[in-house]
Amino acid sequence: MSGLLALLDDVASIAKVAAASIDDVAAGAAKASAKAAGAVIDDAAVTPKYVQGFEAKRELPIIWKIARGSIKNKLLILLPAALILANFAPWLIAPLLMLGGAYLCFEGAEKIAHALFHSDAGHHVFEEDDVEGDPAHLEEQKAAGAIKTDFILSAEIMTIILSAIPASNFWMEAATLAVAGVGITVVVYGSVALIVKMDDFGLWVYANGKLSITRTLGRWLVRGMPYFMKLLTIVGTAAMLWVGGSIVVHGLEELGFGWLGHHIHDWAYAAGHMVPASWEGFVEWTSKAAMDGVFGLALGLVLIPVATKVIVPVWGAVFGKADKAH
Repeated sequence: MSGLLALLDDVASIAKVAAASIDDVAAGAAKASAKAAGAVIDDAAVTPKYVQGFEAKRELPIIWKIARGSIKNKLLILLPAALILANFAPWLIAPLLMLGGAYLCFEGAEKIAHALFHSDAGHHVFEEDDVEGDPAHLEEQKAAGAIKTDFILSAEIMTIILSAIPASNFWMEAATLAVAGVGITVVVYGSVALIVKMDDFGLWVYANGKLSITRTLGRWLVRGMPYFMKLLTIVGTAAMLWVGGSIVVHGLEELGFGWLGHHIHDWAYAAGHMVPASWEGFVEWTSKAAMDGVFGLALGLVLIPVATKVIVPVWGAVFGKADKAH
């Protein structure tokens, strides 16, 4: 009996450790995922365009195809690559993060340049051109193009998550990356599905509502979705510039070039102490985020001609030939 009780006690202890590990993985995944906010919002803002022009009944199946491709990108390719980096080449994480941050800055600056000057510089670097053909073939091509774009955004997301995971063992890092990657995919493509179908839901409410208030709600949903998409684009652009700029600034600090980061911190600290104590933290954080965003915008504007003159021609030459050969 005493042996049985001792065994049960050991089992309970193991269960407690396992439960604590699961809690640690969930907490680490949630905290690390928050760091990837800019890329996540960009992913959610970009994806709805891939279902434009298709019948309403095909929208959700297309989103499901893209979501499955996104999970494969994260779990089968990017997760092993991230673990190899973390365990065999950790010195590469900061430069790769800075590269991803610079890409976010470029994307954000390009969106602003396109909105202000109708410039498409670099806009088609990683995106598929419009294609023609039967609906099934077109659907496959659109989904494949979305999965390619998702791979780039997922690489940024997974690298950012990896950098935010506290030092731990191999399996804890793998579990945290997997949970965060799948969780972000569910959030992004669940949100995309809701956004894409919201106008259909509004039409249904308007057509079937028994009360005037429900029909009014349906009409507002239909009319409001274009404005919501514009707001999402604005928020996504601001988030990209803020996150991208802060990643590059922090990376420069890690590489020994901390002048800009120190000045941004000091200026934000000074701004926070110019207001009442109750507003100090908010103003300091907002000031730092704004300065990171301004730096991100400046960096992105510098990168636009680089993308136009160098990256676009090289990308088209390499991958364009590969697509034609395929």
